[in-house]
Amino acid sequence: MQPESTPPRLTWTTPLPALIAVAIGGVILAVAALLTTEVPGKFLLGIAAVALWTLAALGIRQRPRLAVVPGDRPLLVLRGLTGVTEYTRDQILRARVVGYRRLGRKSPMLEIDVDHLGTERLLIFGRWDLGTDPEDVYETLRAELRLRGESTR
Repeated sequence: MQPESTPPRLTWTTPLPALIAVAIGGVILAVAALLTTEVPGKFLLGIAAVALWTLAALGIRQRPRLAVVPGDRPLLVLRGLTGVTEYTRDQILRARVVGYRRLGRKSPMLEIDVDHLGTERLLIFGRWDLGTDPEDVYETLRAELRLRGESTR
């Protein structure tokens, strides 16, 4: 008897090397906090170290951030802090790429409107969340899920 084959998954996530670099930055800040003699400096460096460790832990917890399970009834799978949520093609109301001004330059963000338990929910993903250009993810979502959408980049 042959094992049942599962359809391939397309996934996007924050790159693991980036999360490791953030965690290492937290270690460096913690060491700096231990070595400094100023109390306010110890406090601020300690808070910064904990913030970086928290960011790394949240990034690892949410891997993979976004996935598509292709097939006859393709699914959009979102991993968040509270667990995994799946959306069918019928639950996806709109997908688009929007450019937001950040730090003097325009950054693309993938916006997906979904029907979540009868309520409209807006999901926003940037390059950090996806690990690649949001425009590429948008094109893949349109092809795999056969979505209608727009790009306003």
